Amino acid sequence: MSGDPLVVFTPSGKRGHFPAGTPVLTAARQLGVDLDSVCGGRGICSKCQITPSYGEFSKHGVTAVDGALSEWNSVEQRYDDKRGLKKGRRLGCQAKIEGDIVIDVPEESQVHKQVIRKAASSRVITMDPATKLYFIEVDEPDMHTPTGDLERVARALQEQWEIEHVRAALPVLTKLQPALRKGKWQITVALNKGHDEQHARILDVWPGLYEGGLYGLAIDLGSTTIAAHLCDLVTGEVMASSGLMNPQIRFGEDLMSRVSYVMMNPGGDVEMTTAVRTAINGLTEAIATEAEIDPNAIFETVFVCNPVMHHLLLGIDPVELGQAPFALATSASMSLDAREMDLHAMNDNARVYILPCIAGHVGADAAAVALSEEPGKSEDLVLIVDVGTNAEILLGDKSRVLACSSPTGPAFEGAQISSGQRAAPGAIERLEIDPITKEPRFRVIGSDIWSDEEGFDIATATTGITGICGSGIIEAVAEMRMAGLLDGSGLIGSAAQTGTNRSIPEGRTHSYLIHDASTAGGPRITVTQGDIRAIQLAKSALYAGARLLMDERGVDTVDRVVLAGAFGAHISPKHAMVLGMIPDAPLDKVTSAGNAAGTGARIALCNVSSRAQIEKTVGEITKVETAIEPKFQEHFVNASAIPHKTDPFPELAKITTLPDVSFNTGGGDGDGGARRRKRRA
Repeated sequence: MSGDPLVVFTPSGKRGHFPAGTPVLTAARQLGVDLDSVCGGRGICSKCQITPSYGEFSKHGVTAVDGALSEWNSVEQRYDDKRGLKKGRRLGCQAKIEGDIVIDVPEESQVHKQVIRKAASSRVITMDPATKLYFIEVDEPDMHTPTGDLERVARALQEQWEIEHVRAALPVLTKLQPALRKGKWQITVALNKGHDEQHARILDVWPGLYEGGLYGLAIDLGSTTIAAHLCDLVTGEVMASSGLMNPQIRFGEDLMSRVSYVMMNPGGDVEMTTAVRTAINGLTEAIATEAEIDPNAIFETVFVCNPVMHHLLLGIDPVELGQAPFALATSASMSLDAREMDLHAMNDNARVYILPCIAGHVGADAAAVALSEEPGKSEDLVLIVDVGTNAEILLGDKSRVLACSSPTGPAFEGAQISSGQRAAPGAIERLEIDPITKEPRFRVIGSDIWSDEEGFDIATATTGITGICGSGIIEAVAEMRMAGLLDGSGLIGSAAQTGTNRSIPEGRTHSYLIHDASTAGGPRITVTQGDIRAIQLAKSALYAGARLLMDERGVDTVDRVVLAGAFGAHISPKHAMVLGMIPDAPLDKVTSAGNAAGTGARIALCNVSSRAQIEKTVGEITKVETAIEPKFQEHFVNASAIPHKTDPFPELAKITTLPDVSFNTGGGDGDGGARRRKRRA
């Protein structure tokens, strides 16, 4: 093993050993990490900003200590003096590697920007938000009937709108008198009243008739991405949708890695809370700018998130969620002031509502999916799978709904894959393999033209072909299985076994070559045996979770399957079935719900009574804890085969015939294993 320092880059997950004194930018370029630079490493352009992370990272096998990077130098100081660097940032061209280190490449330093595919789904929502605008005419003060301005505002709201029990915080009270007098005793108030609150509270006041807009944010805070929808609280219109990578990725790609980081590094939870709140503030400013609205007109935010993200958002230590019995600090919904959470990029008096969690590993995001998709109202048995780093699974009908989560890990999002990357322009997202010639054709994000079609090179000249994202790797593995390049156990065959030179030796195993631009300085994109294993682990966890819920219901099949989440919306049902990610079902009964968690957040934002509805629903859902279910491991092992070792897939057999092939790992030419079997016989 190399004695040189180990460098791990996030969010790509790419790693390598480099001699001490190697600039971070050089290491990034050699590993193919997406780190920008246009000034030739002179510390002028600032495009190569990076964030080093220190502490013990058990997931990466790295302990980063002070001194792992060279000291802050005069070039960085000069840039900081002139333009300013965010706290904790370094310039990748100036910082040199001196020890093991984890380095995060922030979004603004990436050449190929992440595509956050969590667009708002079309949904009819009955508008009844918790925050509304009211125009009132207030009595002028009278020396003979002494009352305060707030009391007369409350009286006007009661007489003109039948609203009782109004309160106002001190910051609002300081604005009240000037607004009343400027408006000649006519004002507009923004009033918030939660579904379980007796009192309404005034969030802001304006003189006269206010027509500046009233907005709210629905935020899906995921392990990997943060997606936000800016909604008009009067019309329900989605004004803008935006997203970014969750900066906590640098502390661990999956949830348990982040819990482990907190366990190993005292104060790590505070670091992660600060990081995610800072990101949310930045996202709020960006989405307001995109929609061309004043951020002060954002009065409410609804959050949905898994339990670990829930605790880290609130500033609660998540360690208890890393060990049985997986106790939450609270599973109830929460209504808070935004300023309590340091969310300052919106109105000073904005309110926050967080949906309830279902269980220790089944969070508010699963509750939001239940609110959006309403499995408890389904006439047939529906399986809803929100595919992500941590998959949330619901199974139910009108009689009963069950829920669990399954730790699929980041492989479905392109992480831990040799040529993998997040969804960004240039990433392969669709792929087909000819079963006769074994030749691939593919499509990349940013172009609708396939690689074997005229104009592909021109269409991809700007983005290039940079790697393969989650939907691409799913299709690649499934297509390899259908083309006979991969056997049911997940082994890749040799060139002799598969009949194609695209099966190339790699140690004692083989890889499948998709695209090779190495002669022109571009990437060599392959699917390795390690990639297959990573996908097998992820899909096995997903299938095993679904199978546990089916066991609880006493069924072997479901009537229909709904794929939710940004990733679920972009994977092919056929390829998911071939891979064995989901139980067998008619393909026309496998549909996408888009970003169902985000839709649930929008419903809770725009309709206050839906909050009471989901709180009641959560109390009726049966929770299944995969971590302690003895049959989970059995289901997991059986699900590692492609599509499955024991469960039949009759519906899949109607649309495709999987080749009956079996490969071995002996010998690079693929014949050695066959000769050994013959000798043993």
